[in-house]
Amino acid sequence: MTKIYVFPGQGSQSPGMGGELFDQFPELVKQADEVLGCSIKSLCLDDPENRLNQTDYTQPALYIVNALTYLSKTEETDLRPDFVAGHSLGEYNALFAAGVFDFLTGLRIVQKRGQTMVKVTGGGMAAVIGMQPDKIKQVLKDSSFETIDIANLNSPKQTVISGRKEDIDAVKAVFEEAGVRLFIPLKVSGAFHSRYMQDARNEFADFLKNFEFQPAEIPVIANYTAAPYQNDETMNNMVRQISNPVRWVESIQYLKLQPEPEFEEIGPGNVLTKLIAQIT
Repeated sequence: MTKIYVFPGQGSQSPGMGGELFDQFPELVKQADEVLGCSIKSLCLDDPENRLNQTDYTQPALYIVNALTYLSKTEETDLRPDFVAGHSLGEYNALFAAGVFDFLTGLRIVQKRGQTMVKVTGGGMAAVIGMQPDKIKQVLKDSSFETIDIANLNSPKQTVISGRKEDIDAVKAVFEEAGVRLFIPLKVSGAFHSRYMQDARNEFADFLKNFEFQPAEIPVIANYTAAPYQNDETMNNMVRQISNPVRWVESIQYLKLQPEPEFEEIGPGNVLTKLIAQIT
């Protein structure tokens, strides 16, 4: 059997996430509070200032909850997975689990990632349900919406597109006319995982130069390549992920080729579990 842990990304956050984990790891929570300048426990459980869905708060909050879930799981079972992968933000938890960086380093990196991404405004994203990616690309091409990029290849039935907000709003009618089952605009401020993230990508790349990364102790599947990280690709994969699509379908297909793969979602919700069930 091949044990595979997958970590969710932005969109899986919800009030109350983390629960008793904050009391289980008080020292790490204290360190996290110092980095964030606020109480992570209060943010996740109470969200008194309605910040949990703001990208610059969502990303560090999810990273912390995912990381504490992983630590609790490994303490409980005394076992480590054979492979790890994460969806977008979740990839940083996979890298943490693989020993590429420690908890606080990962938090500082994720905090900066959220801060750079939230600066990108005027963008939009939408989930296109019930249409194959090749057909989506053809619809965009035929309707002269080539300013829109494919952002997330989540499952054969679900693809996320990304671009300028006015283009995302306008293309909805085009997809509905083409017979798409559902077209769901996402609550984001920027065109994540697209060409429009170039400035954020450059700023993030400069920030990452301040860190040294360790070789992965567990194979990590990269969103950018849909293949295991190579030790000399760590920074490049993290940087390029911001402005390129999340190749989740290919990543899961690679992992399903391993002997008797068994997946477990580590973090709040079951978004990835549902997507994996759709991927063959």
